[in-house]
Amino acid sequence: EVQLVESGGGLVQAGGSLRLSCAVSGFTFDDYAIGWFRQAPWKTREGVSCFWTTNSSTWYADSVKGRFTISSDNAKKTIDLQMNSLKPEDTGVYYCAGVAPHFSTNPLASYEYDSWGQGTQVTVSS
Repeated sequence: EVQLVESGGGLVQAGGSLRLSCAVSGFTFDDYAIGWFRQAPWKTREGVSCFWTTNSSTWYADSVKGRFTISSDNAKKTIDLQMNSLKPEDTGVYYCAGVAPHFSTNPLASYEYDSWGQGTQVTVSS
């Protein structure tokens, strides 16, 4: 059974940084994609970033390019999201999601993923 557990959320002032981690377990093979999504109150879930383990390819939403970096920590078996220059509009519950061996067409679409974590709250104050 695939399990994804997020950590690292919290409250930060605008311009600050947070690092989220998604602990990954249960995939049969080492080829999978992990996406980070977020959902603000009264808004639909938004794809933020994706990491594909097969070739370490990454994808980012335009709203976070240049500020967020996704990476893999093989020793810890986590997919991390470093978030810098945070803005109030980055506030929301952040989820990681997984699919193996990879997504079909859109790495930032929630329908591509079949395993989800419980989420971690990120709040950016102005």
